[in-house]
Amino acid sequence: MIVVDIETSGGLDPERIGIWQIGALDLDNPENVFLDEARIDDSDIIENDALKVIGKTPEYLRDRSKQSQKDLLIKFFLWAEKIKIKEMVCHNPQFDYSFLRLKAKKYNLDFPFPYKCFDLHSIAAVKYNEINGRFFINEDNESGMSSSAIFEFCGIQDERIRLKEGKVVKEGKPHNGLEDAKIEAECFSRLIYGKNLLPEFKNYLIPEYLKLKVWV
Repeated sequence: MIVVDIETSGGLDPERIGIWQIGALDLDNPENVFLDEARIDDSDIIENDALKVIGKTPEYLRDRSKQSQKDLLIKFFLWAEKIKIKEMVCHNPQFDYSFLRLKAKKYNLDFPFPYKCFDLHSIAAVKYNEINGRFFINEDNESGMSSSAIFEFCGIQDERIRLKEGKVVKEGKPHNGLEDAKIEAECFSRLIYGKNLLPEFKNYLIPEYLKLKVWV
């Protein structure tokens, strides 16, 4: 399985928003990673909220010295094709998967991923319900399992910048595709197996409620 995290120039409209960075990790061989960047297309728009999250400027995202989005996707798809199990693992794959599929269609590229994905949000929400007997619902009566909430549920501190309704509610590091993919892979391992996956997270203790209990 491939843990994927893309960074874009805006929100939820892949027909108007560009992909400028892709980070990914082979879950069965975590040392096999992918990270690369591109310039967004001239027709792609840039949203201010995205700039706050990624810590970049419009000039950076449109840098003509960078490769095109098409070339970025070609490189990523070639990397992914060498991995046996290609199902994506994402936090809300309807975002990452949809962006990648639509861009592949735009550039007439073969899409190497099956339509089935593993959604970290759903897995964490079900695990939370299993432990607490209820789903985690926020003040807006929606699922409270944001990426930050999932990281904290898995015992990992979220050091990234956080926005709410366009305002910075927590200062922190800008988002990065590979770093986010690694955290998501670590959370997947803790939620499913109750185990640490990557050495950079071994100092974050796994909560007792996530440790698997073996019945004899």
